[in-house]
Parts: sequence; structure tokens; C-alpha cells
Amino acid sequence: MTCKLSVNVNAIAHLRNRRDLPWPSVIGLSRMALEAGAYGITVHPRPDERHIRRHDVYDLSEMIRSEFPEREFNIEGNPDARFAEIVESVKPDQVTLVPDDIRQSTSDHGWDIAAHEEFLSGIIARFKASGLRVSIFVDPDPSAPALAQKVGADRVEIYTGPYGGALDRAVAEREFANVVATGNAARDAGLGLNAGHDLTLDNLPPLVEALPHLSEVSIGHCLTADALRFGMAGAVVRYRKACGDPVG
Repeated sequence: MTCKLSVNVNAIAHLRNRRDLPWPSVIGLSRMALEAGAYGITVHPRPDERHIRRHDVYDLSEMIRSEFPEREFNIEGNPDARFAEIVESVKPDQVTLVPDDIRQSTSDHGWDIAAHEEFLSGIIARFKASGLRVSIFVDPDPSAPALAQKVGADRVEIYTGPYGGALDRAVAEREFANVVATGNAARDAGLGLNAGHDLTLDNLPPLVEALPHLSEVSIGHCLTADALRFGMAGAVVRYRKACGDPVG
């Protein structure tokens, strides 16, 4: 199975929002990513709209549905009332539940599923009733997938920040082992497997090789940084290759 690339465009929106101007274009660069073969687009519309704004979600959905109907749209975020309303009106292909606090600069931990079991079971059932695939953001902990399966999730997305951000080799090897063990636990629980956070052209291929059942990676910060060197299309092609996607 080839791991699919979903391009997270939050960083593009963050750069745009530094000025009261419409560039860089979130829609335009998302279109370029899809034209270069990205399987999907991911957004995280936080309440403070520090990067993705509400209108971006609707504009991206319309663009993807009209121009790339075979590709996927993934909306991630903390499932409060505002988020649920956006998700249920847009009906993306996938919704990823992330336990974000408004004070966080970025997602930095997965769910304590046991502590939020009733809430997660309810919101997952609600989204699945709308025909949405639901993924839960989890820490690299092999006990997490079984709990995610219990509350009704279709997939887990492993938070790979501790692995991707490790600069010490021994730490990276330890965190890599945690991610792989969690990915294998997801397979054993009958769940689909996604991963994301601080994945790069260097640290992604070993993960793809160790987890051949890895369905999807969501990559934003590092891919956007590489797009400054290679252009958006060039960066997407390189990350597709890192995913094991045959690129002509």
C-alpha cells in the first residue's frame, strides 16, 4: 500500500495573515499541490483564525470538489460547537479530532481517550452519522489504538513530533520505536493509520518502510519550508517520493 500525502496548508495561511492582503494564496498553492499529485489537503481552523480562516475552509472545499473530486479534504481540530458546525456543513472526507487548547501554538499531544471516553464516543457517532471518516490524534503510545477503537474511531493519527523533532540520534531511535509500536497496535486493533507532525524528507522514508500499512501523512510546516527551495510542486513531488509513491 502506498502512503498518501495530504498537504497541510496552515503555514501558508499563517504567512498570508501577517498582512491584510490575499497572498500567498491558500487556494492557489493548494491547487498547485493537488496538480503535483498530493492526495489531499488538510486544514486546522482554530477559533482565533491565526492561520486558516472560516472562509478558507469553504473555499477549499468548493475548489477540491469542483476541480479534484477524487482527492480528499481533511479538517482537523478540537471538536467544540463551532468546529462541529463547520465540519457538518462542509462534510469533508475525513475529520481528525485534536485536543487543542486555544493557547497552544500548534498541536503538541494526543487525546487522553480514557478521560474523554464519553465525549469522544458521542462526537464520533455524530460525525459518522453524517458519513464522515473519523480519525483521532494520539500520542505514540501502543495502548492508544485499542482505546480509539473502543470509542468508534476509524483511524488514529499518531503525533510524530517527538520523533520528527528529535535532534539526538538515540532519542530519535527511541521515539521511532514508539511510533512503530503504536502503528502496529493500530493495525492489530483494525484501525486505519495516519501520522503527522515534524515529518521531513529525511525522517519520513524510514517510517513508511517500517509501517507498510501507513495510509496517510499530513505534512505542513516542513513541506512549506521546502517549497521555498523547490517550489510547491517540487516539494510535493519530493514528499510523494518519500512516501513511496511512484512518481514519473
